[in-house]
Amino acid sequence: MKKMALKFELVTPARLERSADVHMVTVPGTEGDFSVLEGHAPFMATLRNGPLTIYAAAGAAPEVIEVEGGFAEVNEAGLTVLAEHIAG
Repeated sequence: MKKMALKFELVTPARLERSADVHMVTVPGTEGDFSVLEGHAPFMATLRNGPLTIYAAAGAAPEVIEVEGGFAEVNEAGLTVLAEHIAG
C-alpha cells in the first residue's frame, strides 16, 4: 500500500511561499510543537515564533524555515500554514 503524501502550503501576506507534497511537517504551535502527517484529524492552531520543520520524505534531512506568528489549519485538503512573517 502506497503512503499518501501530505499536501503542504506555506503562505505569507505577500505570497504563496511553498506548495509541495511532503512526508511530515512539524509546526511551532503556541500550545507546543505538533507534527502533521497525511490523514491527520482536522484542527486549527495559532503559531508562536519558531522553526517550521519540513520533511520531504521519510528519513530525509529536514528543511527548517523560521516563522513568526500566524496560524495553521489541517483539513482534508492537507496542511496550510499562514505565517505573518518568515525569516530569510
